[in-house]
Parts: sequence; structure tokens; C-alpha cells
Amino acid sequence: MWPEEADEDEVEEFLNEDILGAIERRDPAQFDVDEILDDTFDDLDQLVDFLREVGRVTPDRDDKLKALIKLLKTDPVLRAQKVIIFTEFADTARYLERELAAAGITGLQRIDGGSNQRQRSDVIRRFAPYYNGLSSAELAAQGKPPIRVLISTDVLSEGLNLQDATRLINYDLHWNPVRLMQRIGRVDRRMNPAVEARLVADHPELKPLRGRVAFWNFLPPDELDELLHLFQRVTSKTLVISRTLGIEGRTLLTPDDRFDPIKEINEQCDGTLSEAEQLRLEYTALVGAHPALAATLAKLPLKVFSGRVSPRADARAVFFCYRIPRPDPNLIEAEPGQPRWSDAAGFTVWLCYDLEGSRVLTEPGAIANLIRSEPDTPRHCALDRAALSELRKRVERQVVADYLRPLQAPVGVTPILKCWMELN
Repeated sequence: MWPEEADEDEVEEFLNEDILGAIERRDPAQFDVDEILDDTFDDLDQLVDFLREVGRVTPDRDDKLKALIKLLKTDPVLRAQKVIIFTEFADTARYLERELAAAGITGLQRIDGGSNQRQRSDVIRRFAPYYNGLSSAELAAQGKPPIRVLISTDVLSEGLNLQDATRLINYDLHWNPVRLMQRIGRVDRRMNPAVEARLVADHPELKPLRGRVAFWNFLPPDELDELLHLFQRVTSKTLVISRTLGIEGRTLLTPDDRFDPIKEINEQCDGTLSEAEQLRLEYTALVGAHPALAATLAKLPLKVFSGRVSPRADARAVFFCYRIPRPDPNLIEAEPGQPRWSDAAGFTVWLCYDLEGSRVLTEPGAIANLIRSEPDTPRHCALDRAALSELRKRVERQVVADYLRPLQAPVGVTPILKCWMELN
């Protein structure tokens, strides 16, 4: 019934050290183990029934797929010009490629995390030749067919120039509105006048489309969204981001979206600052009071280490500050489809490994309360060096799994340890 050996990647992804460390040992005599097992197998039987029901949803009964096919065949622009279709899942991308081809959609190509860098570069040049140093004629001379409909996961959601196209479809609504903005940003980018002139000269029929981006969002059906509340959650996040940063064109999710000036945030939001925002304000005030501090911090080496007595007697922990690199649109690509990654374009992650409970804290406020120090707080290091080094390796593996793997970072891109500290 149970496999003798599990796939190592699956075990690592699901049973990570946080989960294993959180397991609380209990006395089996205090529980009706037989009943628990019976209920568990009943649940498994129910899941099997669910899978059977899902298996009955064939393409001919997939209303969402039908709507996409109808859109691609009836919209006067989409039926003839370039369009990117984004989906969060590789399985969905493969499904769409197969079914759209069966429906007679031509010029199809799929790209996802399983595509290597060379394949990505080739696909990007064939889909957006002009903004990647080629032209339609040069593609034809190389014997490479152009791509008109590109189906992609979020592997192409940032750091690439795909603005040969002006149309985009979000086949599923990503829970993170930033990801939606990054998707749209692949076609809604700064235009190069010289490239635009070449493109329009070769394809004069595209002149009316240039400089104006259009996109479609496939939203969950009402009865499903009543359970997921996905649209409401993404909308609320999007409104806050949009009011704070601004969105070109003033629409993102639906044509009716309106994004008012920043001054109205406090009127419609509760006005409370997040823990991260409070810490940024604290840091700004600290640097303002001590101007030389910023210069001193900039000179510190990477992986700088220190230690102090824990402010709580029951808290022995190790704090880590990592910088997670991301594709940097300000750097010249190694080649099309291979953006350069930098920590300047990345984000910072705070982790605090609780040695007592073998769990990882990620809440900035809780971590700040443990590590906050005064000028006269003495440095105190007491933990075993070898144990600390081994712990750092374990935490770094988890950082890769939690942050870089979802970004589909290429080989060689690693998290950058800025500093760490023991709380003994």
C-alpha cells in the first residue's frame, strides 16, 4: 500500500523542517487510533470520489476553455495578432496548448518552468523579434516560424521585453496582484522609437494598435468565488497598491476599476501601518538621528555575524537576514529570455529560527522584538560554531525552496546572507 521509497523532491517540498519540527509527540493511549485511521481512510475515499468527478470535466464540458476559444476566434485583433496567455500552472499551460491547437488556433507555442534557457530565448525571439534584436524577415531567413499565441506560466512574468505584442489574457487570476502587474508589464513597457519605426514599416497594419495595451482577466464563476473569495481578496490588495503606486491607464482587474489619489487611502483604509512599514519608519528615524550610521552599515561585509543574550529567558534562537535576488529590468540581458538577476531588484527576508521549538519565525514585528538592541547592549556569543554553521545551511536550503524556487531562479542564483545573529 505504501511505497518503500518516496520521491526526494516531493518529501522535501511537503515535509520540510518547519513541519517536522512542529510535530508534537502524544501518548497513543490517550487516543482512539483505530477510529482516527478509519476516519482518515474515509477522507481518502472521499478524495477519490472528488477526483472521479473532476475527471468527468472533459474539454467539451469546459466552459472556461470554450470562452477562451471564442474570444481568440471572434475578437478582431486576437484572431490575427500576437497575444500572451498567462496561467499560474504548467499543467494548465499544457492543457491549453493541446486544446487550442485542436480548436484550430495557429501559431501556438507554450513555455513554462520546464523549458531551458536556450528554448526560452528561441521562443522569445520568435514571439517578439523586434524588441529582441531581430525582425520578421530575419526570422524567416533563419527558417524559424513566428509565434502568434504564446501560452506561458509566470516564468515570463518579469524582466523580459515582449512588447511586440499589445494583447494579454490572464487565464487565471493570480492571488498576488503584484504578479498580475508584472504580467501586464511584459507588454505595457516603454516603447523604443527606432524599434517602433522598423516594426510599423514592416507591418503597417499594426500601426493602430501600437501604444495601446489591452488585456482580459478570466475571473472565477460567481458560485465558485463565493467559496474562494479570490476576486475580493485580490481586488482589495490591488486597490491599496494602485492608490499607493499608481497604475497606468487606471484599470487593472475590470474596466470599471477607478483608482483615486493617495490622499483618499486613509478615508477608505483603516490607516494602520504594517509591521514592515513601522520598522522602515523606525530605521529612517534612526539614520536621521545618526547620519553616519548609514555609511557604516554600507561598509559592513556580507554574512556579518554577532550575538547577544536573548531578551526572553525561554527564547534561544538564531536570526537571519537574507536578500532574495530577482530579475533586474535595468540590466542588459545576457541574451533574450535570460534576464540578469540582482539583489538590488530583489527583496529582503527576515527569519528567526527558534532553537527551543525548532520552528521559524517570519513575522517582522515578533523578530524585531527579539533582536532590537541598544548601543550599550553587550555582544555575547555562546552557541557552538559547528552547530551554527550546520543550522545556517539548513535554513538556506529552506530559503531556496520557499523563495527562489517559486521564482524559477536559474542555476547560480542564490540567496544572499546579509547578516545573522545568535540569541543565547
